[in-house]
Amino acid sequence: MSGARVVSVAPASPAEGAGIAVGDELLALNGEALRDVIRYQTQADEPWVEIDIRRGGVEQTITVEKGLGEPLGLELDGAVFDRVRTCDNHCPFCFIHQLPKGMRRTLYMKDDDYRLSFLYGNFTTLTRFTEADLERVITEGLSPLYVSIHATDPDVRSTLLRNQRGATSLRWLSALLDAGVEVHGQVVLCPDINNGEVLSDTLFGVLDRFPALATLGVVPLGVSDHHHEPTMRAHTKEEAADAIDRIEAWQQMYLDLLGRRLVYASDEFYLVAERPLPALDAYDGCAQHENGIGMAATFQHEVRAALAGQPVGDASTPRSGFFAWVEGAPAEGYRAPRAEGLTIGRRRPRADAPIAIVTGVYGSQVLAPVLDELAAAATVPVRVLPVDNTFFGGNTAVTGLITGADLGRVLETEPEDHRFLVPDVVLSNGVFLDGVAPDALPRPVEFVSTTGTALVDAIRGTRAEAVAS
Repeated sequence: MSGARVVSVAPASPAEGAGIAVGDELLALNGEALRDVIRYQTQADEPWVEIDIRRGGVEQTITVEKGLGEPLGLELDGAVFDRVRTCDNHCPFCFIHQLPKGMRRTLYMKDDDYRLSFLYGNFTTLTRFTEADLERVITEGLSPLYVSIHATDPDVRSTLLRNQRGATSLRWLSALLDAGVEVHGQVVLCPDINNGEVLSDTLFGVLDRFPALATLGVVPLGVSDHHHEPTMRAHTKEEAADAIDRIEAWQQMYLDLLGRRLVYASDEFYLVAERPLPALDAYDGCAQHENGIGMAATFQHEVRAALAGQPVGDASTPRSGFFAWVEGAPAEGYRAPRAEGLTIGRRRPRADAPIAIVTGVYGSQVLAPVLDELAAAATVPVRVLPVDNTFFGGNTAVTGLITGADLGRVLETEPEDHRFLVPDVVLSNGVFLDGVAPDALPRPVEFVSTTGTALVDAIRGTRAEAVAS
């Protein structure tokens, strides 16, 4: 009988008072075997919770008495306890298949689990979705969900997923929308496959079949140097511009017919096409911010608002899924613990040292329009230090995929008397994607939260002063 291992017990919590300890394995709550943290939340809300645990190979039952809805105070080692539902598609654009060998095992796992879609905003294709899943989603109110559409033409979609069920699985999207579930969609645009007229057909198909869709994000595929798909290639400048033109035309059509834009192009298309980003209000609240849609406009807005001393709002706050609501769910992916506010290295740079803002190639394009404003707010020289991604290669240029090896290579030739501000999004559970620890870098670095406000604070010295104290 499998269970969930306890990795943390909150002090003075009902769980601590009942004697539950780190390392205990939870097997069942109130006689019901544990499936995932979603069901765990419901089970643990009761004022009287009977918990079957395994400790040192011995099973026992512990009873906890607490207030109705009061958290037990536990953090568990995973979000799903009855095995993650893995993906049985074979999409040629899947970035997991393009990872180099030797990385952490967890990075190679492909999930297609609606529960992780609800919890963390992961996209699911619905090819493994069932009637029982639909009933649970509706009964337990598991909303919003995130669905990879890619194309509404059945043949094109099944070709993209390399799965015959891809031709029919969007029937579940209709059922979810009919039941009032909030769903956000995604199209990964692949040159010569689902771009051009096929993209227009898909946007028409959404209007025809899925007009209740909350949002639809269109993103370009990433192609690393480790891919093995000869048909996969990066978008040209002209193809990126064509995608923008089609999306913006359909935005207006959706606005006229549905009263909302519905579809949005990722920031990357605008950067590749060398076109100015839309105004922030054109993203209608940035519901797909974490998908790289409206992220650049949000960042620039935050920088300018922070420099002007104006309220910024919460556009950069992770909003997908319900991680913050579900007790026991560990921080995974985008929500994994970072190292924001820390200076790591052999020494701490002086607060009046020149500043280098470390970023990816795309990040340097986003910073360019506000760099002079940032420099004017600082009392020291400020520059951007872009890091080319040779670890993944290809068209990989986003900041979040900077590895320790690439950053170390760049820092080796940099002056030792600089402050290097590194966005904390490059870390997951305290290390880079390639497993390099920050203290192995050749220069001390200061990790800063990936928001415009945090960057302004760091440049003005408030972050450095806090760290130095």
